[in-house]
This record gives sequence, structure tokens and C-alpha cells, in this order.
Amino acid sequence: MALKVYADRMSQPSRAVLIFCKINGIDFEEIRVDVLKNQQFSPEYKAINPMHQVPAIVDGRFKLFESHAILIYICSAFPGVASHWYPGDLSKRAKIHSVLDWHHSNLRRGSAGLVFNTILAHNDAHHAYPQVVNQAEGILMKSLNKLETFWLKDGRFLVGSSQPSIADISLVCEIMQLQLLSEKECERILSPFKKVVQWIEDTKKATAPHFDEVHGILFRAQKRIRTESAKEELKSKL
Repeated sequence: MALKVYADRMSQPSRAVLIFCKINGIDFEEIRVDVLKNQQFSPEYKAINPMHQVPAIVDGRFKLFESHAILIYICSAFPGVASHWYPGDLSKRAKIHSVLDWHHSNLRRGSAGLVFNTILAHNDAHHAYPQVVNQAEGILMKSLNKLETFWLKDGRFLVGSSQPSIADISLVCEIMQLQLLSEKECERILSPFKKVVQWIEDTKKATAPHFDEVHGILFRAQKRIRTESAKEELKSKL
């Protein structure tokens, strides 16, 4: 029985799991859970993930949620996954765990908070508050600086590795959510961090062609949002 991956490709963690499965040739069935339609709250999905979030997996009778835990499980449970994604060496694994733990408390707080409060809040009957946006951007910029000066200081990939790990794919998918911002804003935020920008490109290449394929829904949303923003800007000038 194939692994079942419950995901919404607009979700950063969902994309990380999907790309990882594809790049490693994992036999899996992708089952879409449309978060914008609140499908994560259905009784059927609650039986899989009572936390009402994506992604989640079902492997036989085993159910698991939280993307980092899922990636670690797949590395350990499925043969043929290249060792650089989750090395057997305990010290290297511990370093990967440290990045993953840091991710949710820092980079994810900043990136997700900024995107939601500048883009998604307007489409979901919420209100964006400048102080919340500024706080999220502050967390994001500090996180990008830590990536630039610490996590990427010794190699092409995180924690000094010459090849990507599950930490790289998780964090790059997180940063890709910034593509929903205007091109100018995205450039302003990322351009000061040359190592980060190069690392994003290196991770994309290492996971091609699956990276762009899985991110297709994000790129389409980006185009739609930026087109609408351009129209609003033009209206304000007329």
C-alpha cells in the first residue's frame, strides 16, 4: 500500500514533504486538503490529524503529522533515500534537528507572519495591523541574518554540508512563500543576504525538476496577486 500524503501545495511544509518524496522516488498518493475551503476541519481529516493542519501522512495503519517529523520518518522508514538528507552520523543528525527546531521558532514566525498579515489577511476578512507586520518583518530579517552569518557560514548548504538535507528543503520552502509579496518587497527583503539567495538557487537545482513543479500553484498565486496589486496601484494614480 502506497504512502498517503495529505497536503495543500499552498502550504510551505506540505511542499517540502511532496518535493522530498518526489526527489527520492517514494511511491506515494497525494491527497489534497484544501485549507481555504476548511477541509482540514472535516471529520475524515480530523481522524488523521486532530490538530487540523497540513501535511499529514498515513503509512499503513500509522498516522503522523508535523512536517519535520514526517521527513525524519520517511528518511528512516523508506529504503533508497540518499544519506545526505538525514545522515546516520548522530552529530550530523543533531545539527539538522537544531536547524529544524530553530526554524519554527524563528524563520517560520517571521515569514508566515509577514505574508499572512500583508497578503492573506486582506483575502480572509481579517485586518492587517502595521505593528504586527513590522514585528513579523523584524523577526524575518533577524532570521535571514542568522541564516547568512551562522547556518550557512561553512558550506553551500545548512550546517556546513556540501549536499542538501531535510533542513534545507524545509527552510527554502518557507522562504519561497515570500514570492507572494510584491516583486519590489521580495527583492528588498532578500537582496541583502547574498549567501541566502545563492543557497535558495542551489537547493532548487538539487531538487529539480520537482521544486518548480510543486511550487507551480504558488507561482500562479503570485502572478494573480501581483497583477491585482498593479491594477490597484494604477487606479490610485488615475
